[in-house]
Formats: sequence, structure tokens, C-alpha cells
Amino acid sequence: MLEKYGELYKNYNLQNHNTYKIKSIAKYFIIINEIAKLKSLITLLKKQKAKYFIIGNGSNIILPTFYNGVVIKLNFNELVIDDNNIEVGSSYMINKLANETVHLGLEGLEWAAGIPGTIGAAIIGNASCYDGSLIPLIAKIEILIDGEYKTITTKDFKYSYRHTSLRDKKVIILKVFLKLKRGKKEELIKIIKDRTQKRIASQPLEFPSAGSVFKNPEKDSAGRLIEEAGLKKYNIGGAEISEKHANFIINKNSATSEDIKKLIKIIKKEVYEKYNVDLILEQEIIN
Repeated sequence: MLEKYGELYKNYNLQNHNTYKIKSIAKYFIIINEIAKLKSLITLLKKQKAKYFIIGNGSNIILPTFYNGVVIKLNFNELVIDDNNIEVGSSYMINKLANETVHLGLEGLEWAAGIPGTIGAAIIGNASCYDGSLIPLIAKIEILIDGEYKTITTKDFKYSYRHTSLRDKKVIILKVFLKLKRGKKEELIKIIKDRTQKRIASQPLEFPSAGSVFKNPEKDSAGRLIEEAGLKKYNIGGAEISEKHANFIINKNSATSEDIKKLIKIIKKEVYEKYNVDLILEQEIIN
């Protein structure tokens, strides 16, 4: 029945669809490249009260060993660049777009050149680094919410550090319209190269991970607190707290989602007991 909505797979291993590279079997996995079919499928799943979620590049999430529902992969990768106006599908990788726009001399996305996520997911989670964010660049967004198509702007939702109300409302982003500004191509390329070198030096990019595990507390660093708690290299099963950056959990040896979740609980417990700081999880646990 689900076949008519897209490319359907049953009991599908999502190992190559999450950046932790953990084995996770989805009862159903479907790739959709038509908005109308997406709308029809979501309507059906809600009517049947079936479990589902939208997966982007699989960064910033912790998948379960088995997902008894439908995992939906969107294939909305259209891109139109008209001067400094960008029209881009929600599935487009933000790091790819950052590099492409910078090489056209467009300024605004250079901060995102190292983020391994989609445009849609980056907006939903208000991805940011180096004081950069998508929010100021957004002209409008086309979304699907409660079975209806809508066009919104940043005035229509709330946002804060690594969070937007779009996640709470279970909004599905379809297309994003950005407005960048002209910059100096050579300077922008140099910024990306310098920051890439810093990432290589400070983050465990040689191992699968999902980026920062916890949000930084106000005026502090989650990595510092975890390191000061003596937790670097602490491991459970195949999951380990990175020696290079303590706010990264790495899949060092066939880690499972349970390994990662247990490690998260230990980090929260140790940091709270030592510093009375309740670390807030940045990554999303999919149940």
C-alpha cells in the first residue's frame, strides 16, 4: 500500500543514513520526491495513528535498534540561484550549499561549511556556529503542517539557541528561500579553509559521531565540564567520549544506540553531581 507514495523498503538498515553509523532497522523506509505524495502519506499515517518521522542526513539524532514505523526520506534537492536570492529544497545539504554560494562570491553561509545536515533540519534545530545562523538569511519557508501547505517567515515561529518552535509543531519544511549578500570570494574561501583546519584539529572527525551531544550552558562549555569531570575516553560498549573533544560521543567499535544513551546518562549524572549543571541534550533520541 505504501509503494504508491515513493521508493519503499521493508526492514531496512539505516546504518548509512545516520552519522553515528549505528545499525538501526526501520520497519518501513520510504524515499519521497513529490510533495503531493508526501502530503497524502502523512495524512494516511496520521489517520492510522502510525509512527513515523522524517530523516534528513541523520546527523544530530540517535536512532533505536528497531523502529516500528515509517521512516521518511525526502528527496527535495532543487536549487535555483538568482543573483543573491536562493531557492532550495529542504533535503539539500547545507555544507554543500555553503561551499557553492561562497564560490559565487555570496556571503552568509560560510559558517555552515562544516555542518553535515540538510537545510530543512538546520532550520528546524536552528543550527549555528561561529555566530552564524540561517534565521537572519531566511526570506520565507514553504512548509507542510497539519496536512496543509503554508508559506511562513521567521515572524511566524519562535527560535532560541539550537531550537525552534517548528520542531514542537512537527512542521515539515519543503522549500527555503534565502537572501544572501555580495562578499569577497577569496576572503570567504579563506574563512572556510581556516575553520576546516580548526575542526580537524579539535573534533574527532575520523570517527562516526553526531556532532555536539549537549548544548552549551550559558557562559560555559559542555565540553569543558565533561572534560573537567574526568570523562574523556570513558566508554560503554562501542561508544566512547572523545579524547579530542569531550562533547562528542564517537562510535569507536560497532556502538549501539543503547551504548550511546547509557553514556549520555552517565555524563549528565557526573556533571550534575560535580557542578550542579543539568546538561541539555542537543541530539534527538528517536524512540
